[in-house]
Amino acid sequence: MGGPVSEEQSTPEYWSEACRHLARRDRVMKRLIPQFGDARLQSRGDAFTTLARSIVGQQISVKAAQSVWNRFASLPRKMVPGNVLKLKVDDMRAAGLSARKIEYLVDLALHFDSGAIHVDSWREMQDEEIIAELVGIRGIGRWTAEMFLIFHLMRPNVLPLDDVGLISGISRNYFSGDPVSRSDAREVAAAWNPFCSVATWYIWRSLDPLPVDY
Repeated sequence: MGGPVSEEQSTPEYWSEACRHLARRDRVMKRLIPQFGDARLQSRGDAFTTLARSIVGQQISVKAAQSVWNRFASLPRKMVPGNVLKLKVDDMRAAGLSARKIEYLVDLALHFDSGAIHVDSWREMQDEEIIAELVGIRGIGRWTAEMFLIFHLMRPNVLPLDDVGLISGISRNYFSGDPVSRSDAREVAAAWNPFCSVATWYIWRSLDPLPVDY
């Protein structure tokens, strides 16, 4: 999901170190990493917008999600929780949002607006503590929370075992296409520690030449 060029993008400081570590410890990573040159994970936007976009995009194509998002994002003067809480339901429906997604977006805005989630403390918090806060919001499950940790907070060691792409990429790269269980995936990922997010990103890239973006 590309945003305006003016959006600030940042990449993780640990990326080069992670690539060296993974190439040393894992034969598949040693082969994959050089194929993608200098491409690396990029984070953009703020936490509220990132999570709102993930809710809007659920169960619809990327293209449809982008057009609904563009219409929804034009409703508030600025995409901040307080403004979203002031929107009329009819206007949100007219932007293409289902009744359920409207409920989810309102719940997300309430969590941010009321201080029920501790955005300012996330830097000091463990991954699992942040996931626990995020899954308390309606419409956000563990997979969405893990994508948020990888793409927004750029946490280095997230292993999203519910991700279909990760499991099929491990199957293709490590098991010649044979079915892979969660415990098989965990076993493979033991060599990736403490950079599971980086290895996951390369596995995704091996399936699809476009960079995964969130």
